Amino acid sequence: MGLASCREGVLDPHGPVGEAERVILGDATAIMLAVVIPVIVFTLVFAWWFRAGNRRAKYRPDWEYAGRIELIIWAIPALVVLFLGGIAWIGSHELDPPKPLESSKAALEVEVVSLDWRWLFIYPHERIATVNYLVVPAGVPVHFRLTSTSVMNSFFIPELGSQIYTMAGMTTQLNLQADQPGSYPGISAQFSGPGFSDMRFTLRAETDAGFAGWVAQLHEQGGVLDKATLEQLVQPTRGGGELSYGSVPEDPFELVAHGHMATRWSDKEAL
Repeated sequence: MGLASCREGVLDPHGPVGEAERVILGDATAIMLAVVIPVIVFTLVFAWWFRAGNRRAKYRPDWEYAGRIELIIWAIPALVVLFLGGIAWIGSHELDPPKPLESSKAALEVEVVSLDWRWLFIYPHERIATVNYLVVPAGVPVHFRLTSTSVMNSFFIPELGSQIYTMAGMTTQLNLQADQPGSYPGISAQFSGPGFSDMRFTLRAETDAGFAGWVAQLHEQGGVLDKATLEQLVQPTRGGGELSYGSVPEDPFELVAHGHMATRWSDKEAL
């Protein structure tokens, strides 16, 4: 019961990236506690030992230097910096967002466009797209390419791992994987205006058969994501629901990433 609040977050990972990040967080916390706990204990011990009523405590007003104490004082923070720096160095290379995840299965390609204030997900190989939700096969790496139509945003699925920024005119990359079927909430971790609190989405991990069935269902359902539809999507919308498109004639991600379409709107239109 005491750890109930740790569910559905970074402390309850469901993928290799999230699991590795939890290990780093645990190691860093243990290293820092190795300093914090002794400091607290010795503070209480010194206060008790050097109390006014303790006649055995020696008063040394002329004390200036002790080599062993100096060694301890400087060695401990040096070791802390060394250990934390080593963890950060190794973790930053092992968990580099563009680095592909090791897997026997080919990665699923998903393109992400942060709108005001929604998320657009495009499957370039399947020629489908969704808004505010995405479906992926469990146990399969997902390679994200991300950009933004306007202000900076931060794409984050806490249970799966790393967050990464989306920026207009730029493309970033991220690799994640959901180990088991389930529903994982995603958010924008970067304030982006009055509709920021509405920028939530859901990642649904399905079995391979379930994912293939969902793709086929979207194709049958219809709906076309063309340039005219995209121009409507980029208009600021607060509290937008989920949308699906069974056909994507031309990849709109490249239009947005290379600035080939107008995406800026006035504050009056945004409100």
